[in-house]
Amino acid sequence: MNSAVPFRPFCVLLLTGLLLSGCGMLRLDTGFSPDAEKEARILQSAEREVPDIDLLAVSPAMAQYLDEHVDPGLSSWATVRRLQELLFDEAFLNIQYDDQATLTAAETFERLEANCLSLVNLYIAMARHLGLSVEYQTVQIRPRWNRRGELVVLSEHINALGRVGPSNRYVVDFTPEVRLQQETAEVIEDHQALALYFNNLGVEDLIVGDAESAKIWFQYALKVDDELSIAWNNLGSAWNALEELDLAEYSYLKAYAVDRHNTTAINNLARYYRTVGEEPRADMFRRRLERVHNANPYFHFAQGNIAFEAGNYRQAQAHFRRALRRNDTEPDFYYALGQTYARLGEEEQAEELRSVALVLARYTDENYRPSSERLRRIENDRTILRSTSAGFTIEVQ
Repeated sequence: MNSAVPFRPFCVLLLTGLLLSGCGMLRLDTGFSPDAEKEARILQSAEREVPDIDLLAVSPAMAQYLDEHVDPGLSSWATVRRLQELLFDEAFLNIQYDDQATLTAAETFERLEANCLSLVNLYIAMARHLGLSVEYQTVQIRPRWNRRGELVVLSEHINALGRVGPSNRYVVDFTPEVRLQQETAEVIEDHQALALYFNNLGVEDLIVGDAESAKIWFQYALKVDDELSIAWNNLGSAWNALEELDLAEYSYLKAYAVDRHNTTAINNLARYYRTVGEEPRADMFRRRLERVHNANPYFHFAQGNIAFEAGNYRQAQAHFRRALRRNDTEPDFYYALGQTYARLGEEEQAEELRSVALVLARYTDENYRPSSERLRRIENDRTILRSTSAGFTIEVQ
């Protein structure tokens, strides 16, 4: 039987655990009641200890590198600038992006590649070693779906929020050109970042079909942070793949109980109830989701991308048009529709739409910034974000 996670079978179409534009909290009475005995079975609490992994451990090689390249007499802001140079400049570490590289700080330093969580691990470890004040920060961003085999994956985002003095702040990220939802930014504690790390390792195993190993990583994540909704959802996908259907159902229900914005869990429940033959319940969940998704331009944009990748250009065209009807100021929507027209041989319309996309991107400075630096001071309470990989969540398709 297929399963669902922040990406995978029952197969998971990851729509989103994020709060999206035009999409509020989904208020739905699932009839869920906490069951301590069942949760103990799901988490298998007595069977294994959480691995002793220190995401922020500074290896001797890291310490030596910093000692050799950072003058201890630098001011705090100069140290911040120097650390950005050491991480990203071609003459130094030149860290490269890899969305599947979920690593500790020391591993990232050795491999010189990272996804956003791994990069933040390395930055925070080095910054704190140098005496800087810096924390993990999660944020909801313009959603981005990526297909991984049978799964469609959605990423949440994480970056590093630093403080210099009582009022000066900065954000470090891979690329700064991202649609901002700064009102959703939230500082998280180190143990919550560790839970995200375990969650991501579980997703990577689930993607390659190793549900047993994935299940263990998700259990670790929840032992570290039992309020991590995406890990409950993903654990449900792992139990589903292992054909433990009652445990899968409870995990999905728990995911939604923890976070009422987690529409991915509701989607997985709808697929679950269809699979077990409870069609009226499945239809109830589907109808509620359809109303939420229909109002969300990024859902239609994602569906357009999926159709485009499959070569279904007329279907992609319809989805991109729906996205534009719901938000006509998004440059990516115009560009995507333009590319679709080009594939359909309608070059004049394609060029017109691409031109609109360029104009909108150029004149919406409040949402897009040039990507020359990964470090920015925060001005007017804005942060610089990137749309990848704090945590992954999976939805059934």
